[in-house]
Amino acid sequence: MIASLLLLSRADIKALSIKDAYSLHRVVYDLFDDIRSETEKKSSIASGILYADKGYINVSENKQRKILILSNRLPNQPLHGLLSEPKKIPENFLQYDNYGFEVIINPTKRDNKTGKTVAICGSEAVTQWFIDRAPKSWGFVVKPKNLQIQNISVQQFIKNDHTTVTQGKAIIKGELQVTDREQFIQSFERGIGRGRAFGFGLLQIVPLTKL
Repeated sequence: MIASLLLLSRADIKALSIKDAYSLHRVVYDLFDDIRSETEKKSSIASGILYADKGYINVSENKQRKILILSNRLPNQPLHGLLSEPKKIPENFLQYDNYGFEVIINPTKRDNKTGKTVAICGSEAVTQWFIDRAPKSWGFVVKPKNLQIQNISVQQFIKNDHTTVTQGKAIIKGELQVTDREQFIQSFERGIGRGRAFGFGLLQIVPLTKL
């Protein structure tokens, strides 16, 4: 896997017409060669691209929008913005037992009666959902006392087919302990939760223990 950082100035954002989550998705995906067939896109085969919008940071007193990117292939150089030199994730990076983490998540569950996917609202509900889901689906457990739920909000955009998409959004920070190594590696490489094509699910992790 390869980590990259895309920095976008206000002028870049204007030139790229970034107005919502969908237009940002387009900009990030345009950095990569499209290797999936139309059939694969409609199936469960992942794009191999994850990203997280970290918002604006100051670089030499000029505000830059910071986009973290994790991919299974090298990105191309953008027409606008500054792309850092891509760095390959070391093989031993995912072999630690404990990590500090941050993730932008789209908390959802399936309604047993209707079968539809519904948003999970409220910090307590999101906290419990994440604690319960982590060992079952993502290969790790989290420490409830250290868990922080921030910036619960909603993002909405209109796709090219004029479909309106509404997604719940929350930033979760804390510490995790790996319980299933294979599942954890898959979670890191493919992302967690729904909405991964639109900036959700990238596990941003820092090892807390030595190998």
